[in-house]
Amino acid sequence: MQQHWKKIVIGLVGLVVVVLGASLIYAKVINKADEEFDSSDVKERLTTTVAPDPTESTPGSDPATTEPGATVAPSVDGVNGDWVISTGSEVGYRVDESINGFDTTANGRTQAVTGTFTIDGTVVSAGDFTVDMTTFKSDESRRDGQFNGRIMDVATFPTATFVLTQPIDFQQVPTDGTTITASATGDLTLRGTTNSVTFEVEATFDNGRVGVFGTIPVIFADYGIPNPSVATIATEDNGLLEFVLIFDRA
Repeated sequence: MQQHWKKIVIGLVGLVVVVLGASLIYAKVINKADEEFDSSDVKERLTTTVAPDPTESTPGSDPATTEPGATVAPSVDGVNGDWVISTGSEVGYRVDESINGFDTTANGRTQAVTGTFTIDGTVVSAGDFTVDMTTFKSDESRRDGQFNGRIMDVATFPTATFVLTQPIDFQQVPTDGTTITASATGDLTLRGTTNSVTFEVEATFDNGRVGVFGTIPVIFADYGIPNPSVATIATEDNGLLEFVLIFDRA
């Protein structure tokens, strides 16, 4: 009898070791979270994705009097007007999670984002953006299934939106290739619930295009989003919405 219980205990210990080992391997090796977006992603996409015809001069500049390789500050007229989201734009989510005590990060992204903003002088006076929530993908199909169903219910709430409610004043027109920072305030709608949010954005003007990078902290309960935790996977009660948006003239 004692020998029988010893085998059971050894078996249970072995099972625990296997489960923990598998969790460690998944959390630290198999799970491949993308690197967080930063301003370098904006600069790279401004110059490697489709750009306007280089033979067309930027309003307010004179190519004939510009030295090759020179850094030129566009005039106010050079950036005034409407801009539309273009190739290279991407939106993602990041959530810290723990699998049987081993920390990792869950993230998913989509390029299905549309929108426009309007520049008047050094101020972004209007802007609205829409993301197709049905198109988010991560490196794990089971995570995507949870995201599409129980968590974000994309069948009922297929889009998320952001509408600027206060002008963004950058206070200057950036020189080509430089980055400036300002505060943005607007209404963010996730899973059918809208909240006012304020966050920092970095804007870069390069190659006749505008790039914007930013992150928005999201507390799940504020938007009626169920906590993503399931079984042996525990998550924080909040996540991060991150974005890189590339704009061409409308």
